[in-house]
This record gives sequence, C-alpha cells and structure tokens, in this order.
Amino acid sequence: MGFAGTIYSRRVRIGGEWFDAVTEEAVADRVVASLDDGQGGRIVTPNVDILRLANRNGRLATEVRGFLADATLVVADGMPLVWASRLAGTPLPERVTGSGLIWTLSAALGRVRRSIYVLGGQPAPMYDGAQRAAATLAASCPGLQIAGHHAPEFGFERDPSVYPAILKEIVDAAPDFVFVGLGFPKQERIISDLRRHMPAAWFLGCGAAVGFVAGEHKRAPFWMQRSGLEWAHRLAQEPGRLAGRYLAHDAPYAMRLLARAATQRRQ
Repeated sequence: MGFAGTIYSRRVRIGGEWFDAVTEEAVADRVVASLDDGQGGRIVTPNVDILRLANRNGRLATEVRGFLADATLVVADGMPLVWASRLAGTPLPERVTGSGLIWTLSAALGRVRRSIYVLGGQPAPMYDGAQRAAATLAASCPGLQIAGHHAPEFGFERDPSVYPAILKEIVDAAPDFVFVGLGFPKQERIISDLRRHMPAAWFLGCGAAVGFVAGEHKRAPFWMQRSGLEWAHRLAQEPGRLAGRYLAHDAPYAMRLLARAATQRRQ
C-alpha cells in the first residue's frame, strides 16, 4: 500500500482482516503528508471486539466490514491482535490506540499549524467534554488550531432536527482533522456521513479518548496498557456495561484468534 511521499507500510492479515504495520508516529507522518497533498482519509482502530463483530454474519457485520474497507489506515488497538501477529510470524510493530493517537496526531498537526474538531465527551451544561478536551489538546500541542467542538446529547443521531445541524456545523468549520469519540459503531457511521462532504479532511473514531483527554475517566496505567490488561481496568470502571462483552464474547474469541495464529505459523 503506497503512502504519500516516501512513507510506506506493509499490511498484515489478522482474523480475516488487513492491518497496517505502522507505529503511532508513522500514522501521524502519513496524515500530515496527505494533508499537504490535499488528500483526506480515515483511520479505523479495531480491537478484539470489533474484529469479532466483523467475522460474524448479519447486517452489523456487513457494516463493520464496510468501515474497514473504507479506511485509509487500519491499526490494531488491542494487544491480543499484536500477539496474534507475532505468533503468525508477521509481527505488527506496536499497538496503536485511539487514546494514543489523539495526542500523537494533535502534536503533529500542531507542528504544521493544522486544525481539529472534537466531537464527543459528556454534554453540557453540567460538563462539556468536547470543549475541555479541545482546550487540553490546544494547551499541550503548540500551534494546534481548534476549528470547533461539540458534546452532543445522547441519541442526537436519531433526531432529524439535530443530527443534520451538527453535521453542517462540522462541515462549515472545515477542520483538517475530526476526532469522533462516541463509541463504536456510532462514531464510524457519523464519520461515513461526514466523509461525503469533507473529502480533504482526516477522521478518527477514537472511542473513550475524548473522555480521557477531558478528564472524565482515567486511562489504565502504562504497565497495564503494555501487558494487555487495559481491558481489566476498563472492566473495573464499567462492570455493568462491559462484563458481558469482555468475558462472555471477547475473551473466548481472543483465545481462538491466538490459537489460529499459532497454527498458521506452524503450517
């Protein structure tokens, strides 16, 4: 897969889907180079749960595979995916997360005085997560321009009087990069809608990253991130929402994925 300029990445197949073997910094270099060439793009960061969904049958699985097919870059947000690539003999260089990319990309975009829009976080009036995240990124990344921010109310995407107005607000702001932190698959649906109107912009569905930057939640310690235990930290924070997904579905799928990767290496 050719990149703008001299940047290039190989691709690795994991669980039936293709991933770009890149680092966070290489992703940022790709985005900046493409913006210089007037080209937009989309970054998708599948974890075990998203990969599991893509390998099922039904409408959601088809939709998920469509998001991956539309992506300019697909990076592995999950240590089990990195482990599987190593077991298969086609190692990815590192885990690349939305929570890491929001910082790496903002720093790189600041160095070239590019602009971002932040969509997500807890809504106002009690707590405007998007505004707090945008302010934190601007303060930490010299040169970064804030084109706008919005922390929408829950269910806004189903309100025909609200959703088009928010999309128009983002399109009119004309940012170079849009961070959409609204959870999967909602954030990817919104990005698909925006891409039709903003071909020269880049997009990242970054899940909880907006909340982390805004201070709404604490990310797992670095040692847990590196050892593949960030899921346990998230589970402890939101057991009611995540227990069924992590323990009943994702963990068994991850074990099967690793077993298949080891068998692939032997064959």
